[in-house]
Amino acid sequence: MTSIHHPAYPLTLYYDGSCRLCSAEIHNLKARDTTGRLALVDCSPEGFTDGPAPREALMNAIHAVDAAGRVYVGIDTFRAAYAAAGLPWVRTMLGLPLLSGMARRAYPVLVRHRYRLPGWLIGPLFERAARRAQRQSAACRDGACSLDHRPEEH
Repeated sequence: MTSIHHPAYPLTLYYDGSCRLCSAEIHNLKARDTTGRLALVDCSPEGFTDGPAPREALMNAIHAVDAAGRVYVGIDTFRAAYAAAGLPWVRTMLGLPLLSGMARRAYPVLVRHRYRLPGWLIGPLFERAARRAQRQSAACRDGACSLDHRPEEH
């Protein structure tokens, strides 16, 4: 397991672009990455060979490589990516022993069944989070935030 306390940026994520869940989460992370710490690579095209592992492994677990060449896999990738995208509390939560253990056991099951998840569940959940992130990043410039307090769109 790679330590993610100080990943070197940029952090390159290798994700399955043919998966609605994976793509939705990547869109969410991209919307939150206001500092350009993430580089995103879709490894789903047939014949893809540019990643840190064989394509089959990349398609069965999200991978990342930081600027220092350290490789992250699965939950460790999410922890590093959420921290890079300005959500360090998610990284912290996923590092707690109980949640970490549950996430590490649940992740392979989720990966195996990700194509079966219904779009009506995936889309609204991640789209709402990405819209919120885009509004917040658009409202905060040069260290000053001017968020209005309108109710969220539904």
